[in-house]
Amino acid sequence: MFSFKKISTVMCAGALALSLGACSSSKETAGTNPGKKEESTGYPTKAITVVAPSGAGGGWDLTARSFTKVLGETKLVNQPMTVENKPGGGGAVFMAEYATAQAENNDMLFVNSPPIIINNLKKEGNSPYGYKNTTPLAQLTKDYGAIVVKKDSKFKDLKSVLEEVKKNPTKLTFAGGSAPGSMDHLISILPAYKFGVDPTKIKYVSYDGGGEAITALLGGNADVIGTDASSVKEFLKAGKVRVLAITASERLAGDYKDVPTAKEQGIDAEFTIWRGIFGPEKMSKEAFGYWEKTIDKLVQSPEWKKEVETQGWELEYKNGADFKKFLGEQDQQIQQLLTALGMQK
Repeated sequence: MFSFKKISTVMCAGALALSLGACSSSKETAGTNPGKKEESTGYPTKAITVVAPSGAGGGWDLTARSFTKVLGETKLVNQPMTVENKPGGGGAVFMAEYATAQAENNDMLFVNSPPIIINNLKKEGNSPYGYKNTTPLAQLTKDYGAIVVKKDSKFKDLKSVLEEVKKNPTKLTFAGGSAPGSMDHLISILPAYKFGVDPTKIKYVSYDGGGEAITALLGGNADVIGTDASSVKEFLKAGKVRVLAITASERLAGDYKDVPTAKEQGIDAEFTIWRGIFGPEKMSKEAFGYWEKTIDKLVQSPEWKKEVETQGWELEYKNGADFKKFLGEQDQQIQQLLTALGMQK
């Protein structure tokens, strides 16, 4: 059995669960500069920017905005916080800038998820930069993939889509908010792969963020999208889309209680999406310590727990050290998945 569940356990627990995460860095202590004695600066002394390396409306954007909003509401951060969208290449364009020009910028953090690993390992659109060029600060949440069509689509369930692409893999246009070989692409093609369809034959169009992918779907420029469940929740509630399957191990509650999992429909495709917050590779020890304490207080707060529930996420907290270790394990597991799909570099 090859499932994204193992990427959460060969990616989550058994076979292809993409609860993706990343490797341990060669830095001995995240956020330290060996040999340099630091004096307290009273950090933070400037406004903090939190980057969502995508367009508006997707999972990164929602996470960045929730993160800054609750930190402000709880007054855990005494400096202004803003969210900046920097789309391009499924996060790879921003990573190139962050790993070079912003490597010591303690006042700029960013949100990411499995693509920070995938983009560094995949063959096409490969990025030379990955999580090892950052300081992992914390895993915040987990989410799941969703296979989505327009409300008036002729497709009523996952198998009807898969039977169509099995006859003709190029007949339908799949779309997502990440580059080929990255997260939304893997969510899109995983069920087909498990159904016996050659994933390299499927027509996939990439957009800069889940919000743009949903716009393409609603505008008739895509037949099916693969994205994170939380980013389509409002469209589901508004009756604009039909969610054919969720890539969780069991049904979700709330707005998704009537949506079957892929596994329920006989397709062993599980995919868990973690999301975390990162700092620059050469983050100062003082800044790292500040965020370690601040984020720990954030995730314990009732305001954050309420926000996570409102967004339809699940709280999954790992501090900097545990997150870094998790990323190291996931780096190896994602490489196995990409190798199986012929997408490794």
